[in-house]
Amino acid sequence: MIDPADLAHCEASIRTGSYSFHAASRLLPDRVRNPALALYAFCRMTDDSVDLTQDKAAAVLTLGERLELIYRGTPRNAPADRAFAAVVEEFQMPRTLPEALLEGMAWDAMGKRYATLSDVYAYSARVAAAVGVMMTVLMRVRCPHALARACDLGVAMQLSNISRDVGEDAREGRFYLPTDWMDEFGVDLDAFLADPQPIKPIRRMVKHLLSDATRLYFRSEPGVAELPFACRPGIYAARHIYCGIGREIARADYDSITRRAFTSKGQKIGWLILSSMQAVAASAMPRSAVLYGKPLPECAYLVEAAADRLPSGNPWGEGRAGEVIAVLAQLKAREAARHRAALAEDRKRAI
Repeated sequence: MIDPADLAHCEASIRTGSYSFHAASRLLPDRVRNPALALYAFCRMTDDSVDLTQDKAAAVLTLGERLELIYRGTPRNAPADRAFAAVVEEFQMPRTLPEALLEGMAWDAMGKRYATLSDVYAYSARVAAAVGVMMTVLMRVRCPHALARACDLGVAMQLSNISRDVGEDAREGRFYLPTDWMDEFGVDLDAFLADPQPIKPIRRMVKHLLSDATRLYFRSEPGVAELPFACRPGIYAARHIYCGIGREIARADYDSITRRAFTSKGQKIGWLILSSMQAVAASAMPRSAVLYGKPLPECAYLVEAAADRLPSGNPWGEGRAGEVIAVLAQLKAREAARHRAALAEDRKRAI
C-alpha cells in the first residue's frame, strides 16, 4: 500500500505539473487513481530532473540508479520513489516499462534527432506508450489487444505534445519532427533552430503530425472498452483532452511557434461529461475489429513485456536492462569526452 503522506505529495506534484492528467484522473476509481498518481508523479519527477538541469546525462544516470533501487525493494527515501516502489510490488510491474521511459530520457539527454516518422514513434513509445501500458497494468488488464490500443493512445498523445511544443522546443535547441520532412520541404534545420518562425512548411508538418495523431486516437478507442467500466471515463477523458490540444493548434492555422495551444476549464468539463456518456455507450456496442489490429511495430516489445505470463521466481521480469545500460553507457562516455575536451580547451587558454 502507498503511504498516505507519499500519495498526498504525488497528487500535489501532479496538480501543479500536469493539469490534463489531473483533470482526467478524477474520473478514475481510487483503486486505480491512487497508484496512477504515484506512477505519474514518478514519471513527472524523471522528466523534470532531466529538463531542469544543465547536466542532463548525470540526471539520467541517477534516475537509472533510483530505478534499480526501486526494483531491489530498497527505494531512495523520497515520496515519489517510495510510492512507485509500492506500485511496482503490488502490481508486479514489468521492469521493461519504466526502463523504456528511462531510455527515452537518455535519448533526450543525448539530444537525439529523429529522421523518420517511425523514429518519432520509437521515441513516443518510450516516453508515452510505456506509460499507457503501465496504466493498463494498474487496471489489472494484460490483454495484448487492449495493451496495443493503449500504445496507440500513448503515441497519439505524444504526437499532440510534440505538435504543441515545436516553438518552445526549438528555442531550447530541441527538435522532434522527422528531419526527413525538413529535407523534403527544403527547410534548413539549423537555420530554423536559430530563428524559429511559423513558416508554411513547418505548419504543414505540424498538420501532418496531428493528422496521424487523430488516426491513432480513433484506433485507440476500442481498447478503452476492454478496460473495467469504472476506468473508462477517465481514459476517454484523457483521449479527448489531449486530442483537443490538436484542434486548438488547427484553429491557430497550425502555428505552434508564436503561440502555445491550451484548452479551457470549460472545455475540460465538457469532455469529462462526454467521456462518461461514451463509457456507457461503449458497453452496448459490439467489439470493433480495430481492437485486434497489430500494435505499432515500435511498441510491440512493450505489449509483449506486459502481456506475457510472468516468470516464476522473478515476478517483474528481467526487463531490457542490457539495452538500456548500453544507451546509458554511451551517454556517460559522451559526457566524459565532452568534459575532457572542455579541460583541454581550458589548458590551451591558460597557456
